[in-house]
Amino acid sequence: MKKFLPILVLISFLAVLLVPMVASAQGPPECCKIKRTIKIDTETCIGGQVAGPVDGTCPTEIGTINCPTGAGTTGSEKWGLFCVINTINTVVDWIFVILIALTVFFVLLGAINILTAAGDPLKLGKGRDYILWAAIGLILAFIARAVPAIVKAVMGY
Repeated sequence: MKKFLPILVLISFLAVLLVPMVASAQGPPECCKIKRTIKIDTETCIGGQVAGPVDGTCPTEIGTINCPTGAGTTGSEKWGLFCVINTINTVVDWIFVILIALTVFFVLLGAINILTAAGDPLKLGKGRDYILWAAIGLILAFIARAVPAIVKAVMGY
C-alpha cells in the first residue's frame, strides 16, 4: 500500500502535465462540443455549443453557435484552447469519479477491518491506515477539480 500511493500520485501528476501537451500537439480539432461553460478573458463558450473555426467550416448542431461568444466578439483564435480545456475538464471529471469510488471502497474496507479486529492491534492499525489513505484520496479528488484553473493560469489565460 505504501508503494502504491507514490506511484498513483506520480501517474496522476504526469497525466495532468501530459494531457494538455498531447491535446495541443495534435493541432486544432475540427470542432468540439463544449460540455461546460468555459470563460477565457472576455470570451465565453456556454455548455452545449460547438467550438470551431471562425470561418464556419465546423458543422454545428441545430440550436448551437460557434464559440467563442461574448462581449463584442465576432470570433476568436482561441477556439482550440476552449477545446483543450474542455478535454481537460472531461478527464478531470473521470478522475474525480474514480477517486471518489476508491475512497468509498477504502473507507468500507477500513471499517470492516476495524469491526472484525477483535482487539488485534495489527488489524486495527490496518483499518485506520485504510481510512487515512481514503481521506488522502478524497483530498486528491478535490485538488483534481482545480486542475483546469491551474492549466488556464499556466497557459496565461
